[in-house]
Amino acid sequence: MANREEHPPIVLIDTREQAPLEFSDDVVTERVTLVTGDYSIAGHSDRIVFERKTLADLVQCVTVDRDRFMDQCRRLGEYERAAIVVESTVLDVTAKVYRGATSPRSIIGTCNAVWLDYGVPTFWFGNAQLAARAVERMLVRFARDAERRAA
Repeated sequence: MANREEHPPIVLIDTREQAPLEFSDDVVTERVTLVTGDYSIAGHSDRIVFERKTLADLVQCVTVDRDRFMDQCRRLGEYERAAIVVESTVLDVTAKVYRGATSPRSIIGTCNAVWLDYGVPTFWFGNAQLAARAVERMLVRFARDAERRAA
C-alpha cells in the first residue's frame, strides 16, 4: 500500500487584506483574490469564508459603509459556512472603547440582524491572535471533514 503524503492545509488570504492574520506553522498561506471575505481554505473557497473586522472597521460598517456592508453580508450568506470575525469583544462595544457616536446597541443590533437575516454569525475573539487561531482551526476542520465525507 502506497504511503500517502499529507500536505499542510492552505489558508487563502484575500489580496486586499492589508495586515493579514498570522497563522501557525501547521498551515501554508496563499494570497488570492477571494470573491467575498478575507479568509478561506484551498479547495473550499466557494463553500467557507470569514470576513475579518477590527472594532473600528465594524463601527464604520454599521454607519458610513452600512449599505456596502449589508450587501457583503448578503453575499456571505450565500456560502455554506461564513462568519464575521471581530478582533474585539462585546464588552469593548458596551464599554464604548471606539471612536464616534454610534451606540453600542446599534453595533450589536446590526450583528444580530446580519445573523437573523443572512445566517452569518459574528464571532468576537478579543484580538488578532485569538482570531487567527480560531479561523485557522475552523478552516482546517471544515476541509478535513469535507475530505472525509468525499472519501
